[in-house]
Amino acid sequence: MNTARKTSRTTTGLTALALTLAALGMVACSRQTEPEPAETPAPTEPVAAAATPATDPTASAPAFALPDLDGQTRSLSDYRGQIVVLEWINKDCPFVRKHYSTDNMQTLQRSYAEQGVIWFAICSSAPGEQGHFDIPTWQKRAEDSRMAATAILLDTDGVVGRAYGATHTPHMFVINAEGHVVYAGAIDDDRSSDPAKVAGARNFVAEALDATLRGEAVATPRTAPYGCTVKY
Repeated sequence: MNTARKTSRTTTGLTALALTLAALGMVACSRQTEPEPAETPAPTEPVAAAATPATDPTASAPAFALPDLDGQTRSLSDYRGQIVVLEWINKDCPFVRKHYSTDNMQTLQRSYAEQGVIWFAICSSAPGEQGHFDIPTWQKRAEDSRMAATAILLDTDGVVGRAYGATHTPHMFVINAEGHVVYAGAIDDDRSSDPAKVAGARNFVAEALDATLRGEAVATPRTAPYGCTVKY
């Protein structure tokens, strides 16, 4: 009888110990921080099912009005008759850092600004997501990296990003003077995050802008974007 009671107490104790260890394991798992996302391959089609400028070569550029870092509202309609570049940006994305650490993006911004091109860097990172900063942090980061965009625009609710079908950072769009999206896709053909590869890459944005400035059709109007996913 005593042996049976001892065996019962031992079994009960082991069961309780196992449940306690399992609970501790669940707590430990819940406290683990999420690892930084790996390089994300670009989809062949945008996430949204509806046609967007990212996939439709006949698309007109969706109208928008977004605040810049100075609180000024920038409306696309104010720049009708000018060529406009939209650059989706996340300053913590390694693919964005690739183009800014090598001065590649800033060189493009400066070079085409001299030719009258308007360049908007748009951040669609939602509050609490990677790439979302307050105004002072944005201003400091822009100054530190010597950004030469016409303005940095904040799309915190992601409405403009979704309207364009922006899926990655950087995702690039070129809008001609008539308001049509003549290029949408990757900045270049090197899909790595290696800064050393920038120099030898084919730059699709430069090709599209050069053709548009000459009044010619863009030879490659759509490519698959690459980089970090937009953090809507």
